[in-house]
Amino acid sequence: MAHALRSLRTAIAVVGVCTLGLGLLSAAPAQADVHSARPLAPHSVRAPERDQFSVEGVTTVGELRTLDALMSDHGSNRTQIIRHPGATYIKVHVSSLRLAPGDFVTVSSPDGRESYRYHRDLDRATSSDFTTDGQPGFWAMSVEGDTAVVTLHSSRPRNASVVTIDRFWRGYDQAEISQHNVSLMSVCSTDARRDVVCYQNSHPAEYARGGAVARLLISGGGRCTTWRVGNTNRMLTNKHCFSTQAAVSGSEMQFDYQCATCGGANPGAGTKVSGATLYRVSSGSSNQLDYTLYSVNNFATIQRFGTLYLATAATSTGTRIYIPGHGDGTAKRVAIYENAQNGPTCAVRNANYNTWNISYSCDTSGGNSGSPVLDSSHRVVALHHLGGCPSNQGAKAHLIYNEIASLIDNNG
Repeated sequence: MAHALRSLRTAIAVVGVCTLGLGLLSAAPAQADVHSARPLAPHSVRAPERDQFSVEGVTTVGELRTLDALMSDHGSNRTQIIRHPGATYIKVHVSSLRLAPGDFVTVSSPDGRESYRYHRDLDRATSSDFTTDGQPGFWAMSVEGDTAVVTLHSSRPRNASVVTIDRFWRGYDQAEISQHNVSLMSVCSTDARRDVVCYQNSHPAEYARGGAVARLLISGGGRCTTWRVGNTNRMLTNKHCFSTQAAVSGSEMQFDYQCATCGGANPGAGTKVSGATLYRVSSGSSNQLDYTLYSVNNFATIQRFGTLYLATAATSTGTRIYIPGHGDGTAKRVAIYENAQNGPTCAVRNANYNTWNISYSCDTSGGNSGSPVLDSSHRVVALHHLGGCPSNQGAKAHLIYNEIASLIDNNG
């Protein structure tokens, strides 16, 4: 009997069933009262290590948790809180979505600034974006902060709709990121990176080009940088960040995640889209060209952030460069100066460091993988992928261009 009970508890933990609102009231207000519903997160457990995110060279920024509570309908209970105190984001997995016509589910931040709406058909044309992992169900887009509010909206009788939640990712804070990652010394001397908004007036072109750069959340638990390339729906990042269609489909690209004021630590949620189609992955090791070319869903929502273009000829030693990106997984920063503001600017240290790479001392850190390295004409001359002062490295953009020219529109 004891063994049977243990088996039952294990099954509940793995399936993580949390059923919402079998007989719900009319649609809830846009901003839910997060204190009126029973929180599930205290009853969650860390998922097995085999299910946690772990990719060599990619910054791990979160953990997967399963829910060990079985919740069925109790009267008018239509809202469920998913909370993990101190988390930097929550990404909820819906394992089963059985909705009556006209009913829908929202996954929102407590203040309503972020809200994603899902109908029974999961059509991105009429519902919000989402990611998948090859298992039943779908992953809602992540919500910034430590709380997600899941609400089932219905005016139908009891037993009309059922939503089941079994897992969620929760984001690490900076101390946890440091604890879970080994960092190379890729900040050379003093860290001279600043929020991109700091350069809005002094370096307007560099500020504007940074708009095409996005934060990449990989399969719920890893961070890199990614960016639009060319005039069509194409994105570039590193092969070592992801290199399969499954990983592309399971990842989010977050544009406009940057502080509103210089040093303000006040980024908004930005605009999030999911990965769509994998087009090409470089051959060879991550020490070589190390690129992945892919597209996103809901492309129209990110076109306003601009795009970047690849240099089609080799750069030269001494060329001035700058690097926008999401080092440490934080709000977007840009490295323009080597060590101090208004001091020596970043420059190519060796334009032929080896067959595939250039080198530089411009500051980067974990999470910058996939960042564009741009020259003074604002063309991408390298794809950053290796840290290690004094020779941080970027794959030569003109060699990448030679391999993907037929897949992009690089005229700009």
